[in-house]
Amino acid sequence: MILQRVAQVCARPITLRGFATKAKSPPSFPTTPTCPSPTCACAPTPEFPEGFEIDHKTNINGLISNYAQHVLVCTGKDDWPSRIEDDNSGDNLAADLRELVGRGGQFNDPFHNISVLNASFPSSPAPKSRPELQTTSAYLLPSFKYVPWLPRVSFDSVEALVRGYLLPEKLHPLHDGLSPIHRDRLLRKPAYQNALYGVKDVDEVVVLICGHGGRDQRCGAYGPLLRGEFEKRLPEKGIEVVTGPVEVEVDETVQALEDGEGKKDERAKTAARIGLISHIGGHKFAGNVIIYIPPNQTTKDGVRHPLAGHGIWYGRVEPRHIEGIVEETILQGKVVEELFRGGITQDGKILRL
Repeated sequence: MILQRVAQVCARPITLRGFATKAKSPPSFPTTPTCPSPTCACAPTPEFPEGFEIDHKTNINGLISNYAQHVLVCTGKDDWPSRIEDDNSGDNLAADLRELVGRGGQFNDPFHNISVLNASFPSSPAPKSRPELQTTSAYLLPSFKYVPWLPRVSFDSVEALVRGYLLPEKLHPLHDGLSPIHRDRLLRKPAYQNALYGVKDVDEVVVLICGHGGRDQRCGAYGPLLRGEFEKRLPEKGIEVVTGPVEVEVDETVQALEDGEGKKDERAKTAARIGLISHIGGHKFAGNVIIYIPPNQTTKDGVRHPLAGHGIWYGRVEPRHIEGIVEETILQGKVVEELFRGGITQDGKILRL
């Protein structure tokens, strides 16, 4: 409880009044001040009743959750109850994960927050060798891993996911006072990765849009609207929109080692997946969008993408912004300052302007 309170205090933004401060250093990533005006006809911006207006006054820079990893549970649904743990009468992967890493959970670490979200992506079909198996898939971001099969008949796979992929490799210094056993329990154990088959690198751009209408009507309206706009604008810029479940075979892991681990799939175009996700905070800043750029992403000129391995959060996104976001952020690697809520690097560093 004390460590949780310390972590909450440390995570709060600090404002200094009456003191001289150093000039703000430039960001470590390319930016552009505003989103370019669209060249296409966009869907109209939705209107909301009194009390549900979009907040256009608050400075949104830095207003993101302090997290180390997103776990996106592939549900195949576009919306969920207000508490995603209550979906399907409580029998769901999000509930299982939060039992382990949520507040009071066995592996909860206030300095290494694991954010569990539901996503509209469908889960991969069960392996051909076990077609009767009921499984759920998950994305791990910004680790950029895809876990295709988490059997719903055993809690062992959920614990293997947490201990093998989600726990930190190094603990925060404030954990130095813990007993050796307690410290050991909170550290990642790569051996548990052997219990999960078919895990693969994510080599597609992942566009996430909060569409949690069961939590707030603004996100419920903006989510499908912005998804439709991305589905139109991405192909116009030469980016393939991938739909349907990720097809995975167990022997792909062996083949990846033979071909060179991390090698990007041979495609004529950059590829992207677009999904709706559950609550990420900031309803009043809808539409809320997170764009994860894979570590091996290159620009159209063939050089390493400036935002490769990053997750970029945008708020107050309207349909008129989508074309500009695709061009500036996904293609050129520039952060749009006027929409920027924050970001995260692959090693967990939180980005602000």
